[in-house]
Order: sequence, then structure tokens, then C-alpha cells
Amino acid sequence: MYDAIIIGGGACGLMCAAQAGLLGKKTLLLERNDKVGAKILISGGGRCNYTNIETTIRNFISENPEFLHSVFQQWTVEDTINFFERYGIKGKEKTLGQLFPETDKAKDIVGVFTHILYSTGQDIALNTLVRSVIKDGVGFVITAEDRRGMAQYRAKKVVVASGGLPVQKLGASDFGLRIAKQFGLDVVQTAPALVPLSITGKDADWYAALAGNTVFSRVSIGTIAFEENILFTHWGLSGPAILQISSYWRPGNEIRINLLPQFNLEEVIKAERQKGGRRLVSQLLHDYFSRKLVDAFGKFIDLDIKIASLSKADAKHITDTVHCFKVKPAGDRGYDKAEVMRGGVSTAELYGKTLEARKIPGLYFGGETVDITGWLGGYNFQWAWASGYVIAQDL
Repeated sequence: MYDAIIIGGGACGLMCAAQAGLLGKKTLLLERNDKVGAKILISGGGRCNYTNIETTIRNFISENPEFLHSVFQQWTVEDTINFFERYGIKGKEKTLGQLFPETDKAKDIVGVFTHILYSTGQDIALNTLVRSVIKDGVGFVITAEDRRGMAQYRAKKVVVASGGLPVQKLGASDFGLRIAKQFGLDVVQTAPALVPLSITGKDADWYAALAGNTVFSRVSIGTIAFEENILFTHWGLSGPAILQISSYWRPGNEIRINLLPQFNLEEVIKAERQKGGRRLVSQLLHDYFSRKLVDAFGKFIDLDIKIASLSKADAKHITDTVHCFKVKPAGDRGYDKAEVMRGGVSTAELYGKTLEARKIPGLYFGGETVDITGWLGGYNFQWAWASGYVIAQDL
């Protein structure tokens, strides 16, 4: 009889098992892959952006982001930094508050947890697929399958930290959502998030021709906006700003892109006129964009007209095209190209202090399985560490 069985050896599950072990608890960690921390190891190109020093609840999407207050009060960004430093990992800040290990090695992050789990005597079962979770009089019975066949495990408490639907090749599944529904818990509709967006139809070739070009832009939907690079691809748009806005995008939504957010093209054109306006529109745009993108603008604006010859309407059309480029994506690239899942177990079903299911004593949900989705830049890891920590305190 374990104190707890933790299903999923990702960021939340590892933190939960480690913290439980440090509290003197005995846990069993069940992981379907042949190693723990599979998504941690590939995150940030293998460098692992493990938190963000600017984390607030506004960096998260949920039906109830206020739910995060009670969790983040118990485990802060400072706690994350101190925890990893205690085990030899110093962070270095890159852009926008993102913190990476000084070594740039994600395996060092995973190594912290494997060290704690082994040193505190926690059990780990790899290549193990959970088939069922049943509640009985004294706790839970879990039936799982490994290479030797089926086995049953018992625990007083169960933690579902099995992640979301991205990325299938790393063992992603809807397991956590199925368990929640099995026990009668409400699940907020899920969708890919932090995901590239696809363009089809008459404009598809225009985007494909620009594949590989990056532009620092301001990308917005309504009042939500992000300023980072966008990347043109053979199938549409990607890059940090697009991934960020994708979490807010819904089918049918239009996205607006300011391709030159650091300059006011209307003022630039006025200044050019004062100098005589002898240059062509194409020459002016070459000051800010690649030749390939300027040539592509030729589909929408006249590039071969002199600045001095522009009418007010012409000048406005150019500035609108550059500062308010409108895109209506056909869809997203799906869970296998997404970094995280939006939606999940409703926060209304969980106690904010412990993440225990209100209806099912002893059953906990954490990490990506819950309806908490962070922005790109280490926020999802901060939620995973924090949720793993608070659950462990109650095991």
C-alpha cells in the first residue's frame, strides 16, 4: 500500500513524487515511456526554459485563472529558482524573463528529480501503461500493463499528472481526461495551444513563397497582443508571436499583424516626402524588410511608384497593409505540432489549496491535465512545478 501512486512522469509528476519523498512519503511513479521527463528533455530545443521570472496569473488561460492564486502563493518562481539551485542548477535569463539552466541542458533538470526519487526511496515503473483506476474502501486499485503483463497496485491516494494530448510520439493521450470523466468530473473542451496556424485557399501560395522569412511583429486578436517574431512557412505561419496568439485563436477568428511595430510608416512616408520623395515605395520598404517580403508586398500595393507621387489614399493603403495585415487562418497544425493543450479538468472540480477532486477524496489532478494553460516562455513549467508541489503537501 503506497501513500500515493502518481500517474505520469512529466514535470508535475516528477515534482510531486520528489516533494512527497522529501516529506517521508512512499510513492510509486508510473510512466508509459522508457524514461521519465520525455517532454522536459525536448523542451526549448533540449535546453528547457524551466520558469519565467515575470510569472503572474495573467500569463495563463483558463475559465478561472483566479484559481492560480492559491497555488502560486504556496510555490513561487523564487521557490522554483531556489529548489533547482539547491541541486546545483543555476539559471540564466534570456529574453522576456525566460530562465534556462546555465548548462543549457534539459537533462540536468530531469537529473535533479531522478536523484531525489532514488535517494528518498520512491518506486518508478517505466514502460507501464495504466489500464484502470478503481476506488475501493481504503483507497484506489490501479491496474497497469508492462512488458511482463498486467499488475495491480494499491494506494491511499492517486495523482493524475499524465499531461495533455500533445505530443503523441512521446506517449501523450487523453488518459487524464478519461479518468476525470469516469469519476464524474467536468472537463473544459480541449484544443491545441501554442501551435502553428495553417493558411489554405487562394493565399496559400503567397505564404509558401515566403517560407523561412522571419519578421518581428505585433500580433493581435482583439485586445490580446504579443510582440515577437513571426515565421512564414510552407503551410502558413509560426514563430513565437503566432504560437502565443494561437492559444486565444478560435476557428473563424481574424488575426491582425503589425509587421513594423517599432516604427510609424505614416511618419516615415511624411519624412521621405520632405526630402523630395524621389525614392520608390519598394526602396523605402527595403529599409525595413527582406527583398523577398518586399517583393511579396507587390500583391497588395504598388511598389514602383515614387513616394512623392503617392496620394493620401495610396499612403494610407500602404500603412494599413504593413501595420494592419489581416490573416484568417484555416486551422491549426494539430496536437502533434502543439506545445500544450488548452482546456482540461475544470478548476471548479478541484480544491484550490490541494488540487484534490472535491467529489472524490484522494484523487488529485495537476499539470497540463487541468484547465490551466500558460503562455510560451516557461510559464507551463512553473504551473507544473507548483501543482506538483501543492499536491505532495496533501499526500
